[in-house]
Amino acid sequence: MTTTPQAPAAEQPGDQASGPLLGIGAAAKRLGVSERALRYYQQLGLIVPASTTPGGLRRYSQGDLARVERIVELKTLLGLNLDEVALVLRNEDRMAQIRLTFHDERTSADERRQLTRECLALQEDLRATVEAKRAALDTFLADLDARIARARALLAGHETG
Repeated sequence: MTTTPQAPAAEQPGDQASGPLLGIGAAAKRLGVSERALRYYQQLGLIVPASTTPGGLRRYSQGDLARVERIVELKTLLGLNLDEVALVLRNEDRMAQIRLTFHDERTSADERRQLTRECLALQEDLRATVEAKRAALDTFLADLDARIARARALLAGHETG
């Protein structure tokens, strides 16, 4: 599994100033995930707690919580596995960096075109990931429809006999 560096705090939706830092138990409870899941997401590089106490306790910011919510959303809504989630997060982090650079007044027109090309490639990559998931779901649904049709045919045969 490739680790995904979390976007710098300045690029995340929220920071320490937007609310108190939460310990792992409080963060897990608020998010509806286990403490183990939060540790695992950190181990994989999907999240980086805003800070760690001298005793090694993790502290999560509002931005950290938003990132975990995004991970859960990608897993449940799209059915992505953690490798796919890492890809999506990495692409989203890069697109956030691109936006900042694009809007920087020191960025030249040529650099903006290159950034736009890169952003397009990232979006196409994300679309391909979602399309592959959709194709797998379509195959699954077709198989399920075939099973349902066979079961209905069996029932119809028993009802007429």
